[in-house]
Amino acid sequence: MSSSSRARTRERGYVLVAAITIAILYFALMELMLIDSSRALREAQRFRSKVVAATLAESAAELSAASMVSRNAGDTINADDEQGSMKATCKVTGQAFNIDAEATTSGVSPVTSSVRVQGRIVGQRVMIDYTFHSQ
Repeated sequence: MSSSSRARTRERGYVLVAAITIAILYFALMELMLIDSSRALREAQRFRSKVVAATLAESAAELSAASMVSRNAGDTINADDEQGSMKATCKVTGQAFNIDAEATTSGVSPVTSSVRVQGRIVGQRVMIDYTFHSQ
């Protein structure tokens, strides 16, 4: 009987070592997945900030151009919301105009974006010649 007990002890040892090894590998895999998902989250947040900054800058340019024909040169627009802040300046000289807009996102990774619009006013029509976008 003592010989069969030793055989079982040896088998139990192998099973215990195998179970511990599998558990360690499982937790290591979970840790790697957690690291990868946090990296993907940071990349997604940066991408979202870039898109929001570009959208805010375009919105600032649109606000500045909304009533361009009827207002004076040099008007400045500033606006803030939960997404970030935006500002735009419109300069009208004769029939030509320049709109310079800039926006900065708020949040985890702030991003600044700018839009520049060049064009001309013919009567009551506004014609855009060039737009420049940068981040």
